[in-house]
Amino acid sequence: MVFFRITSLRHKFLLGTAAGLLTLSLALIGLAAALYQHQLTQERSQASREVNRLLQAALENAMLKRDLPGLREIVTQMGQQHGVRGAMIVAPNGEIRFASDPAQLGQVFPLRALGVCLDCPQQNSPVALTTQFTLDAQGREVMRSFNPVANKPACTGCHGTAAAHPINGVLVVDYDAVPIRRQAILSAVGLAGMGGVLLLATLLGGAWFIHRYVLLPVARLADASRALAAGHMESRSHLSGHDELADLGHTFDQMAESLQSLIRRTREQEAFLQALVDAIPDGIRVIDSENFRIVLDNQAYRDQIGLLPAHSHAGTPCHLSSQGRATPCPPSMVCCPLHEIGKNGQPCKSLMNFSRAEGGERQVEVFAAPLLAQVEGVEKHFVVESSRDLAKLLKFSQEQKLAEMARLATGVAHEIHNPLASIRLALHAMLRVTEMDAEQPTVLREYLQMVDGEIDRCIDVTERLLKLGITPQATAQLVAVNPAVEETLSLLAWEAGEDKVSISTQLEIPTPRIMATDSELRAVVLNLAQNAIHAMPDGGTLNVSSRHDGELVEIVFEDTGVGITAEDAPHVFDPFFSHRADGQSGTGLGLSICRSIIEGYGGKIEFDSQPGRGSRFVVRLPEASTRMPG
Repeated sequence: MVFFRITSLRHKFLLGTAAGLLTLSLALIGLAAALYQHQLTQERSQASREVNRLLQAALENAMLKRDLPGLREIVTQMGQQHGVRGAMIVAPNGEIRFASDPAQLGQVFPLRALGVCLDCPQQNSPVALTTQFTLDAQGREVMRSFNPVANKPACTGCHGTAAAHPINGVLVVDYDAVPIRRQAILSAVGLAGMGGVLLLATLLGGAWFIHRYVLLPVARLADASRALAAGHMESRSHLSGHDELADLGHTFDQMAESLQSLIRRTREQEAFLQALVDAIPDGIRVIDSENFRIVLDNQAYRDQIGLLPAHSHAGTPCHLSSQGRATPCPPSMVCCPLHEIGKNGQPCKSLMNFSRAEGGERQVEVFAAPLLAQVEGVEKHFVVESSRDLAKLLKFSQEQKLAEMARLATGVAHEIHNPLASIRLALHAMLRVTEMDAEQPTVLREYLQMVDGEIDRCIDVTERLLKLGITPQATAQLVAVNPAVEETLSLLAWEAGEDKVSISTQLEIPTPRIMATDSELRAVVLNLAQNAIHAMPDGGTLNVSSRHDGELVEIVFEDTGVGITAEDAPHVFDPFFSHRADGQSGTGLGLSICRSIIEGYGGKIEFDSQPGRGSRFVVRLPEASTRMPG
């Protein structure tokens, strides 16, 4: 089981260095102690040999003189010397003849255990015995020195010939090994202390070096790397020097500078791209074809789905963003541009209802096109959608149409009004002349009065055209319904007559009143009446009526035309939908504009139709008293 894990470079260095130096120190200490002990042993052996040679000379002299008491005294005194544990003379057969310890006399010394046989026939040369550490008879550690006594010609009388007995005996001296060992231990301890000091100095120096020249630079590089990873692009290591780590730090800082510059340019390009698409008036969103997620959207799209300006839907599935669906839209229920483009790879156009964040829907016209782009080295398929708000488009079309009608009506009114006004002035002058001259025929006066009445009617028509072309006011005003209906229908009298359509009215008295703008109400009447006339290519009857219905005002347009089929009925109010019975092509915006105007004043427009029998359109608007303050 691992109880801890070393991860710090400093700790690893210190541990490794300490372990290596400690092992090396112990090895060196052991070797030094062994060498010192060997050297000390050699020195003691050399000293003991010098002493032994002196003693041996004295012994040999005593042996030649057969001075056994003197020989015994020499051995006894030798055993009493400082640092000597004992001394003995061993005969060739191993018997201890003389000993400083009387208890050892007569005992057998184990020469044969040392591989030495002094009385063997083959032993014809002196034996060179060495000094060794061993235990004496009392179990004490001693340094035992062996000194053979060679057989000399003077000794042949007692010991035989030197050829048969080359050694007369062995002088064995046991020196106390404790001081020797103590000296070796003290030396080893001294060496160990010196090694420890050296180890500590080495560790401290190594630790300072690695901290100053390795760990600090590495730590600064690590801090700068973490700061970069956290998004702080301005972070740098700022390492000084010219070593390898300093070069690495300089390279790192250059890399960070390049990375910061690249990210800054990337962010600027992203901001420019976002500002560019936000400037497009149509809604824009780019969708990943693989996972249906929005990659990019603009402010116009966010307005269409009711999002706040700063709340982008990038990363949100397209079906959740615009349809409020957690799963992709079923192609059988919704005309999905991604599905259509996936089938044929061609751009497509469709009408869709976008779900808004606060509830409700927004009808839009969507243009979609495929896009193939490289993303991280891989080709990916996207779909670019451009969505137009039909309500704004209708409002623009309505304003444009009303502006054109205004220009037309104003031009016609001025063209008719000015010459008629001049004629009227001339006629008034003629009338004054005839009034002054009573003899003029009465018939002339009557004709002139009739012409003056017709001119009044022309001027009345121009005034109606001028009213139709008036630009709508910013705020609603009190509008009388019946005059607006009658005057607008009068403008269609000639067109209705040409198409054999009879127009009748049933207008409630007193006239209903609503809060609206006069020109927009006239535009609604004009559009609905024209649609009814176009629905009767073979002639028929158009009946227009007005009445109060509680707090509402109803304006009903009922014709005897061809009617509306069940297939066309759901699309009657759709923008750009046109299916005229007279075979002419229309803009398909008339009924859409009418519904937009009516709903803008809190009203509704409904219809019912029977193919072959006609249609009935009902406009319901709040009565003026319900919309006025107080």
